[in-house]
Amino acid sequence: MSDSSAVRKSRDERPRDEHKRTSLPTFYRQVVAELRKVVYPTQEQLVTYFIVVMVFVVVMMAIIAGLDLGFGKLVFAVFTGGEDI
Repeated sequence: MSDSSAVRKSRDERPRDEHKRTSLPTFYRQVVAELRKVVYPTQEQLVTYFIVVMVFVVVMMAIIAGLDLGFGKLVFAVFTGGEDI
């Protein structure tokens, strides 16, 4: 046996609440209570977020497409001897 300080606690030393299971009705009430705390965005915020995400995606697509085209031409030039750049 090792003398590690990270030895697991025996069953008798664990707190009793650690093994408690929540009943299904209690779980459902907790879920509903948490969902009531959620702050949903307004339609204006939703449209703004949508536009921001779409602009970001289009910009990233353009950057990746440009890099792909550039690296593709570079590899083609290296392997064909630079004839058709």
